[in-house]
Amino acid sequence: MDWQSESPELWAFLESLNGGDILSGTVAAIERFGVFVALDDGPGHPTLPGVGFLGMPELSWRRFDDPTDVVQVGQRVSCEFIGFDTHNAEARLSLKALEPDPLQAFADRTVVGQEFRGTVEQVLPIGVLVDLGDGIFGLVPFREIDGRPAASPAEDFEAGEEIAVVVAEIELSRRRVFLSRPESGQYAGVGLPT
Repeated sequence: MDWQSESPELWAFLESLNGGDILSGTVAAIERFGVFVALDDGPGHPTLPGVGFLGMPELSWRRFDDPTDVVQVGQRVSCEFIGFDTHNAEARLSLKALEPDPLQAFADRTVVGQEFRGTVEQVLPIGVLVDLGDGIFGLVPFREIDGRPAASPAEDFEAGEEIAVVVAEIELSRRRVFLSRPESGQYAGVGLPT
């Protein structure tokens, strides 16, 4: 559809938005692929439940199973405008952009070598995914990756088990936390706060 000629008021509204603008509205519909938001300002959308759209990754920094774990139909939300989807004539929004990033907070209070207790979330072919709490997950690799120490074999771990781990590296740009086991010796004797 040629939105510019079919719905010039909608097109003009979307073109007037700038990245970082804060938009408010009401959750109009929740789908498996994202959330539609009926914005307070601007026109309605001729074919969609709302002009605003929250893709799944933009709902929350935390893991969730279903978008209804984060928002409900009829809920009022404020979101950051992140882009104009010209194909669907909708404002792409981010709810999480207005919330503090838990990984940044973790990195600010954590140093390499610091020991934590965590819960094995999942045993994967590449390593053990460990829940450190507050929405932070780290990987204890089974084989050395880029010089990072390897963990014990997969059969040494079970989902739900609490284990001790040591922070080996935090990659904020790639949103990854690499962990090792304290017995690996790489950080033995490092006295750090927990």
